[in-house]
Amino acid sequence: MDFFIHHLINILQVVLIAIACWLFYKRFIKNTNSERLVRGILGLVVLWLSSWLFLYLKLGILGEFTRLIAIVLSIGTVVVFQPELRKFFAMMGHMRFLRILFSPSATSDAATKAKIQHDLDEIVSSVAYMSKRHTGALIVFRNEFDGTIENLGTKINAEISSELILTIFFDKTPLHDGAMIIGGGHILYAGAVLPLTQKSDLNWRYGTRHRAAIGMSEASDSVVLVVSEETGTISIAENGKLTKYDDMKKLKARLEKAIN
Repeated sequence: MDFFIHHLINILQVVLIAIACWLFYKRFIKNTNSERLVRGILGLVVLWLSSWLFLYLKLGILGEFTRLIAIVLSIGTVVVFQPELRKFFAMMGHMRFLRILFSPSATSDAATKAKIQHDLDEIVSSVAYMSKRHTGALIVFRNEFDGTIENLGTKINAEISSELILTIFFDKTPLHDGAMIIGGGHILYAGAVLPLTQKSDLNWRYGTRHRAAIGMSEASDSVVLVVSEETGTISIAENGKLTKYDDMKKLKARLEKAIN
């Protein structure tokens, strides 16, 4: 009886660990750049387990060969997935990660929700206006700050309003070429310089703004909105991918997730 209970407890522990890993993967890893990294690590784990199994079964040559491949691929993983590793560990170090993990209903307060809806209306209305008039814009929605990007911009720290957004991106102002950084319900910085993506397979029509939007989304977990000066197209860059938005309702819904 004790033997049965002991094994049942062990099985339950394994199940709980598996559930925790799955929830972590689904919430923080799935559909991000880190997903490739996790899949690669899982493949390596299977390879290592296979080599140990072959050695346990006295299949020495097959076991050593499999282990050699696992060692080479383990070293290669660090090199190939270096950007994903850097981004993953940066996410683990952010307080935002802890807030999401332990406080999933951080915006339950009615006043906070009303403020978010007001900010969204102001942002979407200004973006729609700039899109119609082919005014270029670059807006970063960033909830955690490490100082590397922000220090390159001009500090604003103002309430979000369509008038201020339109003024900053007016083509006669000195800050219109840089990125605006929004976080915590405020316009925090303007004129910030973003890292450009190093992708070589992008459409030739993408200019500096789009390359900066993609680059920022690759280097952080930020959501970046970009309005094309040439076409007026509205796009959002996230995890190194660019998605166009023609429907303002869908755009508002996507930005609501970014602000929350």
